[in-house]
Amino acid sequence: MLPEGQTIAEIRAGFRWRIPERFDIATACCDRWADGSGREALVELGEDGRRRVWSFDSLADHSRRLAAVFREVGVAEGDRVGILLGQRVETLLAHLACARIGAIAVPLFSLFGPEALRYRLADSGTRLLITDRAGGEKLAAIREALPALGRVFLVDGPGEGGEALWPLLERAAPWPGREPLRAEDPALIIYTSGTTGPPKGALHAQRVLLGHLPGVQMSHEFFPQPGDRFWTPADWAWIGGLLDVLLPSLHFGVPVVAGPGGRFDPEQAVALMAREGVRNLFLPPTAIRLMRQAGVDPLAAGVRLRTIGSGGEPLGSDVLEWARARFGVTINEFYGQTEANLLISNMAGILPPRPGSMGVAVPGHEVAILGEDGVPLAAGETGTIAVRAPDPVMFLGYWRRPEATAAKFHGDWLVTGDLGRMDGDGFFTYLAREDDLINSAGYRIGPAEIEECLARHPAVGLCAVIGVPDPVRGEIVKAFVVPEPGQRPDAALAREIQTFVRERLAAHLYPRTVEFVDSLPLTATGKVRRAELRAREQRGGGG
Repeated sequence: MLPEGQTIAEIRAGFRWRIPERFDIATACCDRWADGSGREALVELGEDGRRRVWSFDSLADHSRRLAAVFREVGVAEGDRVGILLGQRVETLLAHLACARIGAIAVPLFSLFGPEALRYRLADSGTRLLITDRAGGEKLAAIREALPALGRVFLVDGPGEGGEALWPLLERAAPWPGREPLRAEDPALIIYTSGTTGPPKGALHAQRVLLGHLPGVQMSHEFFPQPGDRFWTPADWAWIGGLLDVLLPSLHFGVPVVAGPGGRFDPEQAVALMAREGVRNLFLPPTAIRLMRQAGVDPLAAGVRLRTIGSGGEPLGSDVLEWARARFGVTINEFYGQTEANLLISNMAGILPPRPGSMGVAVPGHEVAILGEDGVPLAAGETGTIAVRAPDPVMFLGYWRRPEATAAKFHGDWLVTGDLGRMDGDGFFTYLAREDDLINSAGYRIGPAEIEECLARHPAVGLCAVIGVPDPVRGEIVKAFVVPEPGQRPDAALAREIQTFVRERLAAHLYPRTVEFVDSLPLTATGKVRRAELRAREQRGGGG
């Protein structure tokens, strides 16, 4: 626990990791609270309006039964269990059951298409898959390409390619248990979003949960506090939904609101927060921008939040100000990645945020800006964001890719591949992916600052910036802009946008080309695929 009543510097100076030799996610997130009291753990909201409350006691019983089912069908310690579901109780039960028997959970985004599923299931060698009928239908087209996959359980009854899970679970006797796993035993394979190449499976240990706790406590202002109640629209298949929200909340005994699934709807999200008394929120940047576009007013709707955290990409000062006015709290932006998450964070309650900054290093993590030689740089210099090993939040390695794992490190430093800088007070600013760096007339330009400025123009809905070849400058800045509804995307608007950026940033930073598009290519987590935009340019431009 981060102690209250101290500055960040004092907290950091006194911080020590306490990682026990034996530790597993099921004991930490369920069994320690399953004391027969019926303590509320999960509020499950179905797309059909169904609402079901699960206690820690019920989760413990059902996850033990599911563990018994896993063992009965031959799942052994170290085997991979795929979880192709959204925010629902069976997703959590599968994670808990895997931790009970030492299986490795492979969370999979429910909106993945067949080819994305085939790649991840084959790469991980998944033995058993839990999904629903929609997932089973996707699986039918690729099943022959997955020789390792033995059983498929469907949570919503028997269907194509799978058998009903709940009858098996209800007949099973609860798993009697075993000695708790070691903290270093593998727990999860979470696939990267694939912004810079084919997705890689980041293998995490059981102790990854403990590694996340200081960052969650910091980004949510000494979490937990009395009355806290957490929700996120982020899918639990991604590290943000799973390890920034679901598992840390349950570890602290804080109830989590789950669902409903489907496309993010700003009005429905506001209604859910008000109705369910949500106090803590993790909102990905894309969701915040969609809420702003929709013109929602959470305070007027009765939403009373204590904290909001956001991460994945910079928000920009205009979005932060909008959110502060509409929610009544300051968003704490934080930073991390699938391989090592929640490394840097703001904590507005004791550390006033600085415009454009991701915050300071979370206590327990040694974060620096490295030069090309792997040596930490001085304040104000641009380099690669890195975190020193060992660190409990750090992955064990890429699944069956030792060369890729080795390439991720420079000595004791895990290098993120993200460019940034740190000021004299320890505040970090994200600049760009190394792949996204634009070299124009001798200037090293990151797209984040330009995109933040573009987003402040009233005609700009969404935007992305890349470098394109130029015979004189080497590269020039090009902006792709999705206009706000009602705007006329013509040459006059392009010139207006260019002038807007040039006057606010600098002559070498404004986009010399503006292309209006209907949409931007995004990853499943809402990040812009700049590599795809660059590939379009190489093929001849256009959308």
